[in-house]
Amino acid sequence: MAAAVRLFPAVTLVLLSPFPAAVSLRRDVLELGDAEFDYLATEHETMLVKFYAPWCGHCKKLSPEFEKAATRLKGSVQLAKVDCTTHSETCGRFGVSGYPTLKIFRYGRDSAPYDGPRTAEGMFQYMRKRTGPDSVLLKTKDDLQTFINNYEASIIGVFPGPGGSGPVEFLKAAALLREQFRFAHSSDVKLLEQQGVDSECVLLFRPPRLSNTFEDSVVVFRDQLTIASLRRFIRDHMYGLCPHMTLENRDLLRVRDLLTAFYDLDYYHNVRGSNYWRNRVMKVASKYSGRGLMFSVANKKDFLSELEEEFGLGTSDGGELPFITIRTRTGLKYTMREEFTRDGESLERFLEDYFSGRLKRYVKSEPIPEKNPAAVKVVVAESFDDVVNDPDKDVLIQFYSASCPHCKKLDPVYRELAHTLYSDPNIVIAKMNAVDNDVPLGYNVQGFPTIYFSPVGKKEEPIRYEGSRELRDFLKFLKREASRSLMLIGSKDEL
Repeated sequence: MAAAVRLFPAVTLVLLSPFPAAVSLRRDVLELGDAEFDYLATEHETMLVKFYAPWCGHCKKLSPEFEKAATRLKGSVQLAKVDCTTHSETCGRFGVSGYPTLKIFRYGRDSAPYDGPRTAEGMFQYMRKRTGPDSVLLKTKDDLQTFINNYEASIIGVFPGPGGSGPVEFLKAAALLREQFRFAHSSDVKLLEQQGVDSECVLLFRPPRLSNTFEDSVVVFRDQLTIASLRRFIRDHMYGLCPHMTLENRDLLRVRDLLTAFYDLDYYHNVRGSNYWRNRVMKVASKYSGRGLMFSVANKKDFLSELEEEFGLGTSDGGELPFITIRTRTGLKYTMREEFTRDGESLERFLEDYFSGRLKRYVKSEPIPEKNPAAVKVVVAESFDDVVNDPDKDVLIQFYSASCPHCKKLDPVYRELAHTLYSDPNIVIAKMNAVDNDVPLGYNVQGFPTIYFSPVGKKEEPIRYEGSRELRDFLKFLKREASRSLMLIGSKDEL
């Protein structure tokens, strides 16, 4: 007997959205327009919005990083974008005057400008710290494990008894420092019995990926808890013997003299390989701890442009072996020219030379000119001491860039000044390309041209020239500041 078959007519469903097609649900970045911005923005506790223009080069560069960050933040922070060329009303309402502009919204209200990194990792870390409570309540061991099994360090307060100032101070510190560190708390000491916890305390868990045999992964704080004391404790113990330096934390690490091993480090995809070289650096670091030098490791690809510009490292230099540098707080730089050996002996020799003062600092410099006959003397980093710091000469030094239009405009006036003073044996008019040469300490060059006067007897206190850039103005300045009377070619009416 044949089975009965019931036939239903084909049905086509058409879902009509009350909003224009500008709203896209296909991607993790929500596209918003004037009509739906207020309605949809209020649905999200935290939203990072990019205001952009399609023709903007910086916007195009940011776009793939923004998409990656949106995927990683999905479920906690909504990322959205507004095209200001077609939705100018919304952009004008929030004071957008340049592209891209990033703003943080909370339930649809403009909360704060986004001033963090513009890499996917940087946006992920920055925004994740701005969601949820200041300190997470841990109730179970699974809660604890999930919290500490993180890319960053974890600070956990344990407060088993009622009352007392400890919990209050801890939560105040968490509210104040949440953008820098991760906080959680619990009243159950059994959750942390493996760490020997039996009373009120604070524990700092270093990231699991950085676990090693040279130091403890957990540090316990048992002193009187105040915001200041907790901040000091975190600062002194968070990074450990050899932290992972990133583009986001480099400024925090570089407040100290810092040795860094740059190599193909990738803690997302190759923890074991990344720690292979780190452990060899740490073995040496453990022998030199307490001598004022901090150690770190970093992904060479993340810092390649910096290494090329500041240390002359080519894209193919170093191979798979770590490239070792030291950068001091005062700006001195050193590189290890010997190949990094797996037993660490080459690194130890490098450090012995550094601490004994035998190590020659690295200076990025053009070649010293074989001939320098022009009235304006060409100075490079390697010749700076000989020319500018000559104890018997007053020196006016211009720091310039070859591509700077203001420098090109100044050039004829500066050459005329040099010719005017050419016969004066006591003064030198000089210039240095500050892009291709390291600028010495004591000279703050943030733009071009920047001009300093280095007088006899005060070489450690150069004077920045802030006057007009005409011949007469330069001569008046030099007449006032020079250690000896000027000897001019031509008429003295210039003065």
